[in-house]
Amino acid sequence: MATLRLTAAAVAISAIAGMTANPTMAKNISTAQGQKPFEYVADRFADIEVLRYKVPDFEKLTLNQKLLVYYLVQAALDGRDILWDQNCKANLVLRPVLETIYTSYKGDRKDKDFLAFEKYLKQVWFGNGIHHHYSMDKFVPEFSKDFFEKQYTANYPGETAKKAYLERVIFDPSYLPKRVNQAEGADLIQTSACNFYGEGVSQPEVEAYYAALKDTTDLTPISYGLNSRLAKGKDGKLVEETYRIGGLYTEAISRIVANLNKAAQYAENDAQRAVIAKLVEYYTTGNLKTFDEYSIMWTEDTASKVDFINGFIESYGDPLGMKGSWESIVNFKNETASERTHIISNNAQWFEDHSPVDPRFRKDKVRGVSAKVITAAILAGDAYPATPIGINLPNANWIRAAHGSKSVTIENITQAYDEASHGNGFNEEFVIDEYTRDLMDRYLFITDNLHTDLHECLGHGSGRLLPGVDPDALKAHGSTLEEARADLFALYYLADPKLVELGLLDNPDAYKAEYYKYMLNGLMTQLMRIEPGKDIEEAHMRNRQLIAAWALRHGTQDKVVELIKRDGKTFVKINDYTALRNLFGKLLAEIQRIKSEGDYEAGRNLVEEYAVKVDPTLHNEVLARYATLSIAPYKGFVNPEYKLVSDDNGNITDVTITYGEGYVDQMLRYSREHAPLCPQK
Repeated sequence: MATLRLTAAAVAISAIAGMTANPTMAKNISTAQGQKPFEYVADRFADIEVLRYKVPDFEKLTLNQKLLVYYLVQAALDGRDILWDQNCKANLVLRPVLETIYTSYKGDRKDKDFLAFEKYLKQVWFGNGIHHHYSMDKFVPEFSKDFFEKQYTANYPGETAKKAYLERVIFDPSYLPKRVNQAEGADLIQTSACNFYGEGVSQPEVEAYYAALKDTTDLTPISYGLNSRLAKGKDGKLVEETYRIGGLYTEAISRIVANLNKAAQYAENDAQRAVIAKLVEYYTTGNLKTFDEYSIMWTEDTASKVDFINGFIESYGDPLGMKGSWESIVNFKNETASERTHIISNNAQWFEDHSPVDPRFRKDKVRGVSAKVITAAILAGDAYPATPIGINLPNANWIRAAHGSKSVTIENITQAYDEASHGNGFNEEFVIDEYTRDLMDRYLFITDNLHTDLHECLGHGSGRLLPGVDPDALKAHGSTLEEARADLFALYYLADPKLVELGLLDNPDAYKAEYYKYMLNGLMTQLMRIEPGKDIEEAHMRNRQLIAAWALRHGTQDKVVELIKRDGKTFVKINDYTALRNLFGKLLAEIQRIKSEGDYEAGRNLVEEYAVKVDPTLHNEVLARYATLSIAPYKGFVNPEYKLVSDDNGNITDVTITYGEGYVDQMLRYSREHAPLCPQK
């Protein structure tokens, strides 16, 4: 199951919960005296704030490295439409219509309906479609149907059938209501609007189809269904529509491959050149064995400074957790910050051996853990505009066991969050006392980054499945439980004296900053992202509440953690940090057992008991308190822009990077320049 990264979409923000700013309060940070301040905040609308991020030291790369980055960036941007179509079948029909109406509108742009239309369009852009990137609910328009009809007719006269369809898409709440449904007892395929499955395909049919393909004795299984859409043919039988050149998404994949081939000309070494060639082969054939070969080669290339992911990677967008959403991140190594991840990865065996997990479920030999801190150069597909702050790949368990994995922390992204967060009032409103606030001010940035390092580098790579256990045995709950497992591993070791011994922390109490933030977020503040009356459905939110609520309940007798009232407000109070660490260790041991044995019922019970339901009274209180701060619950980014520089003879002499592009301008430019699948006006 493709679940191995710390965050998806706005989960990155929850890793520094509440530590983000509203645009009226955000500080524009100057990089040097006399320089124009860097404008971190690009836009604010609905429940979203859009930030910019710096790409430090890009100018220090060699020309060949810059050109490698440039063509990998183009390959990343050309995959945009794939994700939009994967998210919902209506997305690529609607987007050009909305953009045409927006750019051609000749009325008053301060008109109520137009402003509401603009807000809706910005939401659709951010969600890569008509559903919220986090809640998965369909956006509710605040402009009138009459406004849409008039603008549509003005731009598309006579196209009444398409108009009627799009009106249903926009205005009918019962049509395509939720992109990914995780509600217990529902047919998760037929009640999800994602486009990984064709019309009339049911969950039992999907599960039976892939169960028939899998060989439980195969020690090197492919990631079944990762790069395909499962639909019914004319005879009613299920068929896989594979994403490849000559298959589904051929127009976009052909452009991706063309830019990958250009990038290969500037590869840093033969190993990287071979990696790119193998990825091209995979895109050409759609063969998942080839994808495994590529994943192994990519994992073993640790010498290259510039690196990238490009393809169908994470499975959060599939309610059954099998099919990969398209994404790309282009990056290069942050040499200085990577020293801490090197220390962690070099001690991977020690951490595995001292885990509170039953020895039967530990790895005897930890292999090939490669960890680094990276600087993101571009975010694309499922990693844009909302992005993870850490990644651990590949996802295939057997590859990780035999060949290791690559773990990264994206520090220029965490830096952007941190810089934009100063002075937002969150700590004063939600953190229990001055001592804890001071501890968080001093240590939360480093402990947050270390939590990400441990989660990605060691957490996901820890433990093992017992022989014959299906990697997909936990089904729809697999993502939640995998993220909980990695989070618990990181939390447990963040408090270990080993981190001080290794020089990663300079204060044995520093971990308390992360512990407090995590419990506060899991029990209370992440509820700002949930609408009143709704359950928690997103996997990372479920993960955090599962851990925090389980620790709260199992520490009740000894009052390890409490929810207390002060002046009518609820606060998290941690009375015994050592005992809390022990609780994290106990839960880690149990979740590892569940994964190792493929114990679906135990996993389902954990999720349903602790991770899903919301206390409505506490929820309303959190929403009311947040409202006084005007903090956007979700954050994302616009990308920098790269351009080739040539001399009078047409020779490329440099690649420049600029940061000034606005959110609207970037979205419209991407639709003009990188829309191979999108029908145009």
